[in-house]
Amino acid sequence: MARDAGINEPTREFPGYPTGDDLRDRSGGPTGPADGVPPSPGGPARGLLWVLGAAALAVVVLLGVQATGILPEFRNPFAKQQTDRSQPPLLKSIQDLSRYVAAEGNFQVVVDLENDRRNVPDWLINQRTLFVGAGSVEAYVDFTKISEGAVVESADGKSVEIKLPAPQLGKTNLDLEKSYVFAEQRGLLNRIGDLVGGDPNRQQQVYQLAEERITAAARDSGLTQRAEENTRKMLEGLLRSLGYEKVTVTYTAP
Repeated sequence: MARDAGINEPTREFPGYPTGDDLRDRSGGPTGPADGVPPSPGGPARGLLWVLGAAALAVVVLLGVQATGILPEFRNPFAKQQTDRSQPPLLKSIQDLSRYVAAEGNFQVVVDLENDRRNVPDWLINQRTLFVGAGSVEAYVDFTKISEGAVVESADGKSVEIKLPAPQLGKTNLDLEKSYVFAEQRGLLNRIGDLVGGDPNRQQQVYQLAEERITAAARDSGLTQRAEENTRKMLEGLLRSLGYEKVTVTYTAP
């Protein structure tokens, strides 16, 4: 039976996909995105995100390798470095010292200092510092203050009497290597102030208070009495080695 001319003949080939030219021919113009549908993100933006992500991952891996010690000889390109731009020291003055340091006391003090405002909650404005301060104080005899006639020798040359000024306490030397801030509490506004400008000398008040406490402790510790005894023993041993049989050391009132 014959087939009609309008009926397509069967074929063994798959139909091909329409090309751009075919679509142009059918629509009568260039193709593009449908109206109201935004275009998909471009390739350059997506590539930039991949590059930044890969760089961040590489930095994390490098820092992790150095921290774990997997490769001890690995040189971290992001290692910390310190640059010292301090100016050279300037000599202000030179002073000759003629003092005998006879004793030294080492002290430790705990300073609990709090600065706040009345009728203001601590979480808003508060500054409390718990500081452990370590320092030393010297007790010395100033030989420059020995007056004329302070050394009296007996007629037979067997005894000598020496009058010395009373020992003094030197300035408290706060050892910052052994001192440290144990704890610190700061209110919200105090923390914001640190971010904006901060106070580089806010610890100075704590240091000064620690020095005052150590100085007071040195006065009450009997350090000057120990200095008197040590100075007396030193002069007795020195002068007896020179032939004196009796050595008397007295101290004048400060």
